Amino acid sequence: MTEPVISVRDLRVWYGSERGPVRAVDGVTFDLRPGETLGLVGESGCGKSTLGRGVLGLLPRGAKLAGEVNYEGRNLVTASPKAIQRLRGPDLGLIFQEPLTRLNPLLRISDQFEETLRTHEPGLSKQDIRHRSIEVLRAMGIPPTRYRAYPHEFSGGMRQRIMIALALVLRPSFVVADEPTTALDVLVEAQIIGILGDLRRNFDTSLLFITHNLGIVAEACDRVAVMYAGRIVEQGPVTEVFARPQHPYTRELLRSTISLSTTGLHYIPGAPPDLIEPPSGCRFHPRCPSAMRVCPEQFPEQVEVGPQRVECWLHGPDELVPEGGREPLVREEITVADEA
Repeated sequence: MTEPVISVRDLRVWYGSERGPVRAVDGVTFDLRPGETLGLVGESGCGKSTLGRGVLGLLPRGAKLAGEVNYEGRNLVTASPKAIQRLRGPDLGLIFQEPLTRLNPLLRISDQFEETLRTHEPGLSKQDIRHRSIEVLRAMGIPPTRYRAYPHEFSGGMRQRIMIALALVLRPSFVVADEPTTALDVLVEAQIIGILGDLRRNFDTSLLFITHNLGIVAEACDRVAVMYAGRIVEQGPVTEVFARPQHPYTRELLRSTISLSTTGLHYIPGAPPDLIEPPSGCRFHPRCPSAMRVCPEQFPEQVEVGPQRVECWLHGPDELVPEGGREPLVREEITVADEA
C-alpha cells in the first residue's frame, strides 16, 4: 500500500451561533491515496461541504478547526495561514459547485488563468501561461478559440469545465470536488465524470468527490464515505458498501435511490438533527428503523465489518452493550429519549 496523500484524523469544525457552537464536522477520519477517489455522500446539512473546505482550511471567519489534516508530513490544521495559502493551487485544489458565482464576469477566461498561474508560478512567461492554459482547456474539450471569451459566453457545462481546468492548471496532487455535476444535464454530467476519471489516471490525482448522486459514486469512485450529522457512519469500497450496506442510514439512502425498476418512492422519515443539540447516543436513532435500547444511551463504537468501517451498535462490540440493550426501541421511547 502506498502512503496516503491526505490523512485526516478526528477532524472537527465548529461554527459560532447565538444558541451555541454548531458542530458541523464532529470527529471525521479517513485516508486518500494517490489516484484514489473517495465519494462523500449524505443528505443536505450533514457537513459534507464543510468537511471539504475544512480539509483545505477554507472556512469563514469565526469557524474553529481541530484535529489533524496530514499532508506531506505536515499537519495543515496547525500550519500558518501563509503556509496553507502556498499549498492551495499547486498542491491542494478545489472545484466549486457553482461556476457562474466563482468566475469573475468582468474578466476574460485568459485573464483568470493568467492571474492563477502568476500568483503561484511568477517565473512563467506570457507564452508559457498561454500554452499551459490552452493545454488544460483542450483536455476539458474547450477549443483554443474560446480562450479570450467571457464567462457569460459559455454554457453551464462549459463553465464547469473551465472551473475544473482552473483547479488543474497548477497540477495539484489532491482535489476537493464539491458537487461538480449539480444542475448539469446527464450528457454533460457523463462528460465531467469522464474528465475526472482521466485526471486521476493520467496525473495520479487524489479526489474527494462530494455529491448527492449515488449513481455517480458507483461509477466514478473507488471508495465511499457516508456522512450523517457531522460523522462518517460508514466507509469502504464502493462495490462492498453498495452491495452489502452495514449501517441502517446507508441502507435507507440506497433504498431511496430511483432506478428503472423503481415502482414506488421511498424516503427516510424526519430530517437530519440540529447540530447545536444533536440527539444523545447514535445521532441516527430517532429515524432508524433498527434502533435498539442502547442507541440513545451510548455513542456507538466504530468497528470493522469485512472491508468496511461502521459506526453502529448493530455490529457491537457486544461487551459494551448493556443487558437488554439489543431490545428494539419503539417509536414512543424514541420521542421520550429525544425530549429528555
